[in-house]
Amino acid sequence: MAESGRVRFKSNYAVSRKIEPFYKGGKIQISRDGSHMFCTCGTQLNVLDIETGAVTQSIEQDDQEEITSFALSPDDEILVTGSRALLLKQWDWRENKCSRTWKAIHTAPVASMTFDPTSTLLATGGCDSTVKIWDVLKQYCTHNLKGSSGVVHIVEFHPDISLLQLFSSSMDYKIRIWDLSSSRCLVALETHYSAVTSLSFTADGATLLSSGRDKVCTVWDLKTLKPKRTIPVYESVEAAVVLPESKTSRAPGVQSRGLHFITAGSKGILRIWDPGTAVCVYTQTLPYCLPKTAEEDASEHSLTHCLLVPTRNEIATVTVGHNVLLYDLQTLHLKKQFAGYSEEVLDVKFLGTEDSYIVVATNSPQLKVFELATSNCQILHGHTETVLAVDVFRKGTKFASCAKDRSVRIWRMDKSGQVTCVAVGSGHAHGVGTLACSRLKEAFIVSGSQDCTVKIWKLPGTLLSKDRGDRSLTPKVLHAHVTEKCHDKDINSITVSPNDKLVATGSQDKTAKLWAVEDCSLLGVFRGHKRGIWCVQFSPMDQVLASSSADGTLKVWGLQDFSCLKTFEGHDASVLKVVFVSRGTQLLTSGSDGLLKLWTIKTNECVKTLDVHEDKVWGLHSNRQDDAIVTGSSDSSIVLWKDVTETELAEAQGKQEELIEKKQELANLLHEKQYVRALRLALSLDQPHTALTVIKAILQETHGEEKLEETMLKLRQDQKERHLQRMGRLLQGSMFLDFMWQNMKLSDASAVWDGQKQPEQSQPPPS
Repeated sequence: MAESGRVRFKSNYAVSRKIEPFYKGGKIQISRDGSHMFCTCGTQLNVLDIETGAVTQSIEQDDQEEITSFALSPDDEILVTGSRALLLKQWDWRENKCSRTWKAIHTAPVASMTFDPTSTLLATGGCDSTVKIWDVLKQYCTHNLKGSSGVVHIVEFHPDISLLQLFSSSMDYKIRIWDLSSSRCLVALETHYSAVTSLSFTADGATLLSSGRDKVCTVWDLKTLKPKRTIPVYESVEAAVVLPESKTSRAPGVQSRGLHFITAGSKGILRIWDPGTAVCVYTQTLPYCLPKTAEEDASEHSLTHCLLVPTRNEIATVTVGHNVLLYDLQTLHLKKQFAGYSEEVLDVKFLGTEDSYIVVATNSPQLKVFELATSNCQILHGHTETVLAVDVFRKGTKFASCAKDRSVRIWRMDKSGQVTCVAVGSGHAHGVGTLACSRLKEAFIVSGSQDCTVKIWKLPGTLLSKDRGDRSLTPKVLHAHVTEKCHDKDINSITVSPNDKLVATGSQDKTAKLWAVEDCSLLGVFRGHKRGIWCVQFSPMDQVLASSSADGTLKVWGLQDFSCLKTFEGHDASVLKVVFVSRGTQLLTSGSDGLLKLWTIKTNECVKTLDVHEDKVWGLHSNRQDDAIVTGSSDSSIVLWKDVTETELAEAQGKQEELIEKKQELANLLHEKQYVRALRLALSLDQPHTALTVIKAILQETHGEEKLEETMLKLRQDQKERHLQRMGRLLQGSMFLDFMWQNMKLSDASAVWDGQKQPEQSQPPPS
């Protein structure tokens, strides 16, 4: 914004940051020092900085094949990936360079791999039922172990490398122990009746813990190769990890020394077990309630992976929704969350007193709140079906959400950034697709539903921002004090005026309507769009309303007579969102083709088109300072943009000043007869006429031709090439002009010849 209240129009936005999917399932691994996390995302292997949440490296196969497995050596130096192309690649992951590629020899993709404790041997388990051992340093295959049945999905070296033993498991539910000195299978351990999901060793290597989807964990004595104990855990276990023994601290529930392990599975919680008594000594409590019905109902909360991070004294878990959660090992309290995959982004808004957070509604019942500085993500549970829209109150500490579960919820963020649900309202007959918060005060919210009705919900006094007394965990119940049938079809958008007295609605029935907040009485109808209206917005300064439609147009309406003041055409697809920027003098729109457009209202001009998204842009919001926007799209990406108008103006002004200085310098050089420097400067400024003037001045000197030749030899090669290219283009243009002129003369001659002959041909033949 310019000084003294003058509005300066925006001309461009630039991408300041992108939040994209970095994990779509499969294995994750954390470096030994606990600083980086490795996870697969299709054809890429992403390296995430755990402190900042930023993807520092994105390793991609040259063949664009999907990565099926990977392993990082215990010393954090060697990274190996396997793809569907049946190739193994060794990477210097810090430099993102492939140092070696070799054939996996497997006849099917590699499903699992692991390094031995010395980082010299690599074991790969394939979908072809074989296990192969590789010497990574000497670069050859040392063993080819056959005998498994089906996909070998687990391979683990014994922690005591002197034993030279490898453990593997395949789809026959057996755990095979291989003796690498003889390349034979010593024994096949059998207790599980379903797929074995994890193998974990005690520190001394004398005991093995195995888990399976048959809801049991088995403790094995590796000296006798017999099971010590089988513990029923009453859930399908995806990972079981032996807890490290510590003299200074213990995990919750652990009262005595000895073997304890932690399980993660279909119930979505971590549990600590004492195998001696086969009793669960601690069950993790979550800030939300899990379904208490059939186990399948809890599938969206299930844990798919679990691993220890000893250097951070943490344990990492992965949910079925591709979220990575880090818990403190001593308390099992949540420390950090990362959202690996957001699916389709349906809405996004800035949040917080300084707009330092964003709240995102994706194609799921959970809301996600990202802290922009660290990428830490809070997963908000509450809605039971897909969240469709969110809106934030003016102060930024409270926001509202609505979902297909026919409910609306109010959420509050405390000073530490933690978000809790403080109120719930229900009453709509169908899914609630849109809502808007009051602008002047935190007084009410307005919701619109597929049942064609609008409800106005008043916030109870206990939820006011100044109230600090009520901190109960139970959300308050909201009651709608006004309900009105407003349209004949689905209501797609609702907005509240800046003075909290008016509400505008946009519907699939091609109309927008204006209502009074007090009693929801109809004040006027805006007609003119040829297809359904996707979004309506009040101007923050003028008494006008903007609407965007599936007909590809954007209209601005007057609130006094409900007439259309302006129509903007430029989108080739549906216009999904519209916001006012630059104090209401410009509009920013997003379309179903992934494009953003910046419009100036006064001139009806599209100032800029921004093309970054690859699919529908459902979310668009501007921050309170009006210098940044955030967009969310169906391509699973969230993009943060910054206003670069001032920066570009400053750069253009700087270039103009530099050009003036160089022109003055050129004039001074000509006056001082320093022709070599003058010719160089004229060529760099792309001024051929000035260069010709310099050449003529040189030729007029005594022995001018010799001086010109000397001057040309002193020029840099790029300056000579630029000048010759310019001369070549000039010559080509003159030849084309001459060719056109000759053709025009020939055409004129032909026309004259035809005009002379035509009368003779038209005479009748003699009789």
